[in-house]
Amino acid sequence: MVLVVASLGWVFDIFEGQIFVASMRDAMPDLLGVSPDHDSVRTWNDRAFGFFLLGGAFGGVVFGMISDRIGRARTMIYTILFYSLFTCLSAFSQEPWHMVVLRFLVAMGVGGEWAVASAMVAEVMPRRSRPVMSSIFHASSVFGTLLAVAAIYLLIGNPELNAWLAGKGIDGWRVGFAIGVLPAFLTLWIRWKLHEPESWTAARDRAVRDETQRTGRIGELFSAAHRRNTLIGVTLATIGLVTFWGGHIYGKNALMRQAQAEVLMMENIGADADKEVKNAAFEKHKSEIKRAEMTSMALNTTGAGLGLVLFGGISIRLGRKGAFVLYHAMAFVMMLVMFQWLIPGDASKGVLMVCLPVFGFFTVGMHAGYAVYFPELYPTRLRGTGTGFCFNMGRLGTAAAFFGFAAMASPPTPETKAMWLAPLFLLGVVVVLFAKETRDEDLPE
Repeated sequence: MVLVVASLGWVFDIFEGQIFVASMRDAMPDLLGVSPDHDSVRTWNDRAFGFFLLGGAFGGVVFGMISDRIGRARTMIYTILFYSLFTCLSAFSQEPWHMVVLRFLVAMGVGGEWAVASAMVAEVMPRRSRPVMSSIFHASSVFGTLLAVAAIYLLIGNPELNAWLAGKGIDGWRVGFAIGVLPAFLTLWIRWKLHEPESWTAARDRAVRDETQRTGRIGELFSAAHRRNTLIGVTLATIGLVTFWGGHIYGKNALMRQAQAEVLMMENIGADADKEVKNAAFEKHKSEIKRAEMTSMALNTTGAGLGLVLFGGISIRLGRKGAFVLYHAMAFVMMLVMFQWLIPGDASKGVLMVCLPVFGFFTVGMHAGYAVYFPELYPTRLRGTGTGFCFNMGRLGTAAAFFGFAAMASPPTPETKAMWLAPLFLLGVVVVLFAKETRDEDLPE
């Protein structure tokens, strides 16, 4: 029951984040009144990403602390309500800054839900199955991405439905955000079915009897006993998140770029033609291009799901450190393959469709390691705080990167961003060498 409820919360959590990724080439241009490839679209999308990451960092830490103090189940209800209601409100955005501010508020719930759910899953699972169950929990995120892909594929990529909505004066992307309110109903089930883990209840009782065992004290994460774990956790999460938002998500561009090239060829437009001429052709074939983009995203996400769900089993065989090293090293290789050779080299559709799942497997798979590893680093009274802090402070470095991209006079292309960030995976290999190995250990109490 805990695994199902936590996973559903995480599925909808990811949907609320990825619905923007899937529609950002439609939503922001509409709000700005420009074409999708206008520089201002990239700038505002980078700002939206930056504020989303800041909101996740803030919400993850705050709700993680709250979960240590008032309980996992109660806090999960608050986080799901937070991201559901503010995603729905995003459908009513009228200005770019409306979307940016609402992205911050959505992310507060998104960051908090993961911190609470990952701690809860770890606390109720026996040691032998904990890494596999935590990996399954985190891997459920792919269903959230696929839901977002399906929603935008139907609402924008389907010409008949898109035309019908347009005839009613409704933008398809707005409907995608509006349905983000549905996860709020999950909280009724949580309130009815979910109980607090016994380990958390015991930690709460100890805190009442012993002042030194107080729950949710963020300063204790930097005590001598926990400082190294906290610094390594934050660094790993920063590397994983900045490469996800600055690299992995642009795997969706692989088939999209190919579709755009086919459109230019079909319309007899040369590669050196004016941007306005190209944009007019792309708008004419908007549905075909959107379908190609969403197909890329689906293939990428499918590979990511396999990488996530298998991390637990691999970490049992190789240890937590060995699994992290494998994923980081191969992710660096796949970033080079995708953004240095395949996309710029106009690789065939067949090659791209084979490589996209492999790319997704390694560039995202290590994220399951955060759900497996971070809860193993902290005692119960600090688990929500520590897990939430490590994962969500990683968003700060990512936010800084996107604010930097947004501040550039000429924002870099997505493929260029990915190549700039790829070496961070090699840094991840080095950082893991200094990490604590937790394979075959019980959760600290």
